[in-house]
Amino acid sequence: MWFVTTEQTAGRGRRQRAWIAPRGNLASSVLEVMNVTPAVAATLGFAAGLSVEAALRTVSVEAAVRAGGADPFRFGLKWPNDVLAGRHKLTGILLEAESVSGGLAVVVGIGTNIVGAPEGTPTPATSLHALGVQVSAEDLFRALSDAWVEYRGIWDDGRGFGEVRKLWLERAAGLGEPVAINTGAITIEGIFDTIDEAGCMIVRTGEGKRIPI
Repeated sequence: MWFVTTEQTAGRGRRQRAWIAPRGNLASSVLEVMNVTPAVAATLGFAAGLSVEAALRTVSVEAAVRAGGADPFRFGLKWPNDVLAGRHKLTGILLEAESVSGGLAVVVGIGTNIVGAPEGTPTPATSLHALGVQVSAEDLFRALSDAWVEYRGIWDDGRGFGEVRKLWLERAAGLGEPVAINTGAITIEGIFDTIDEAGCMIVRTGEGKRIPI
């Protein structure tokens, strides 16, 4: 079940950060009830990232055709839960879950900047309109809901995460580049090597250790 709006005034992102979606942006959440463990449910976020990237690719190609054949934008997936245009955040994804009688109820929240983007965020943000991609929230949701059917099906309650992982890594932003991860207690620095079979980022340190995050 999808819950969708083009204006959100009291949303929240990771670590309880405020998430504001001005009128014209897309705030969408999909509810799935499944019989999986929380650890498996967490990997659904990677299928969500693939769905968003595919939807953005679709609408940007359509916009490029309308604009007379301009080159469409390329989008990247930032671990664990953002979609980027270049180095700028375009979409944030957040999963929340709780136990219900039918198993685990998982809500995948997906917020995409279409007409406007916040300023002063930890990762600089942009919007589709700022990139010159003239689409509406309705256009993007049409493409997103179609893509969700495809990638949710590939994920298949976690059984298809191997294929999702492969597709995600093909679109990963920063793969093979330096990263610094602040866990709250320490900062781990190294190279973004890959993601493992559980969806953890693997950081390869200067000493050659491979640390899962």
